[in-house]
Amino acid sequence: MNSAISERKAFYRKMVGIALPVVFQGLLNNSLSFVDTVMIGQLGEASIAAVALANQMFFLISLLYFGVCSGASIFLSQFWGAGNRTNIQKVLGLSVLVAGIAALVMAIASLLFPTQIMRIFTDDSTVVLRGSEYLRVVALSYLFSAISQILATSLRVIGHAKTPLKVALFALTFNAVGNYFLIFGIGPFPAWGVAGAALSTALSRLLEMVVLIIIVYRRHPVLAIKNLDAFRFTRSFLAHVVPTSLPVIFNEVFWALGMVAYKIAYSKLGISAIAAINVTEAIGNLFFVALMGVSNATLIMIGIKIGEGEKEMVHRYARRFILTSIAIGLSMGVFEALFAPSFTRLFNISDAVRSLAITCLYIHASLLTVRSVNIVIIVGILRSGGDTRFSMFAELFGVWAVGVPLAFLGSTVLNLSITGLYLLVGMEEVTKMFIGLARIKGGKWVNDLTTIH
Repeated sequence: MNSAISERKAFYRKMVGIALPVVFQGLLNNSLSFVDTVMIGQLGEASIAAVALANQMFFLISLLYFGVCSGASIFLSQFWGAGNRTNIQKVLGLSVLVAGIAALVMAIASLLFPTQIMRIFTDDSTVVLRGSEYLRVVALSYLFSAISQILATSLRVIGHAKTPLKVALFALTFNAVGNYFLIFGIGPFPAWGVAGAALSTALSRLLEMVVLIIIVYRRHPVLAIKNLDAFRFTRSFLAHVVPTSLPVIFNEVFWALGMVAYKIAYSKLGISAIAAINVTEAIGNLFFVALMGVSNATLIMIGIKIGEGEKEMVHRYARRFILTSIAIGLSMGVFEALFAPSFTRLFNISDAVRSLAITCLYIHASLLTVRSVNIVIIVGILRSGGDTRFSMFAELFGVWAVGVPLAFLGSTVLNLSITGLYLLVGMEEVTKMFIGLARIKGGKWVNDLTTIH
């Protein structure tokens, strides 16, 4: 009895140890991003629009990084559990290679064709000019971010989740201070405006990468790539890793496109509807950060148990994580519903839009438990077991076969209000939950990926 209690306590200690740093880092990123926006906002609306649109390039490449890191986590956690150091190095090498090539392509495009990229989003000459300035300066930082995110993911897998959080805090604080000096020209620094914001961002990302590399090479040699062997892949290794990792990347890309489709459907209901949804999502993203922390812990902890060959513990962990996700979803949903009116007062919006946003927040809160279960199952449990094709199917079926058709049906045929439409689109999450739970119950999601044939 005592051993069972101590095992359960150890489980939750490890979960919190992985999840909390991820949550804090997400909240930190959101907070400092808000500060950046406020600073750039002092330069006027054109500068805000320019930076926001220029950063769509980083948004796209960061989705690819997330997919690469998620795919890498599957193998890193299982190889770490199995004690296979050689293949850990090869997974890191492949991840750096894929993310690095993508980063270089995007960087070259931003350096050589910034004006053409900006004209995809807007015809406003001032916005295009300032956005082009930003892209040229920030372009090389894409590569820095690629390496930083891969190293941060690897450190979380081997049980050092606090390290990337501390480094991110240092780098993001540097970014905020750098913005202050370089945007406005404080003291001996020139007032470079938007270009100053880009330079500060690039330098902070370089700093983050350098510090992480130093830490890895000094303290965690298992993650330190020291020769070209990490970049030499056999055909059997690629055939083993790529088919499992690619669905994760496709998942992220097509999920993002689905979110764009939702925005198009919402926009058909007018400016008030868009404003209400933007407020709802700005608040909802804070809760999403918490859920991503738990899903990270799920993927890593179950993956390690699979690598260790403890199949009974694998299924026990899966059930435990699902129950935990329900508890977290319920508690956050109650909190969001109780404070929905207070949250909306942080935004300078009309009473009519505020009323719509509050109702949408109530809907969001009522679905938080379902969303919590889905993120833990799809991003955590299924991916940890290498069942990435099914996790991609569950995600994209929910979005593209249920959510998107219902969004356009509600906005163009049924002429629903934004609150009715938002509730209808929520059926995507309900559908995914039933699909995911059925897969977990069937038990076919557990795949030991540590043996390469």
